[in-house]
Amino acid sequence: MWKISRSFLTDPLGDVETWSESVDKVLGCKAGQIAFREFLKSQYSEENILFWLACEEYKKIKTAPEMISSANRIYSEFVQTEAPRQINIDCGTRENITKNISKPSLTSFDTAQKLIYSLMARDCYPRFLKSNIYQGLLRRSDSR
Repeated sequence: MWKISRSFLTDPLGDVETWSESVDKVLGCKAGQIAFREFLKSQYSEENILFWLACEEYKKIKTAPEMISSANRIYSEFVQTEAPRQINIDCGTRENITKNISKPSLTSFDTAQKLIYSLMARDCYPRFLKSNIYQGLLRRSDSR
């Protein structure tokens, strides 16, 4: 059985039915992100959504010092070889990020983020829709 964090329960589940329309519907709301993350954790691929979310936050950065700091954190946590939560991207993309990490821009992680998004949409998302996590939330939502 899986557990849902308390913060999940405070988020409305009214849009659970729409999550089956697209991965964007899941990623577009806090409750969907939490449920999808729980699923990915059970599949040992939580790093995918964590990286994707980190990239979304990174794109909102307004100052150069904050960008440099955040870029280095994302790089060391997800991108560099042997990173604690290393994402599965091709070596060309990894090398390109490594080469440019000393001068990051708001688009530094775009290619990698698109690859991870594609992986989640193509592989993880269809399995999520069949999972006990999603099916349980759907049943709970239906019974309201």
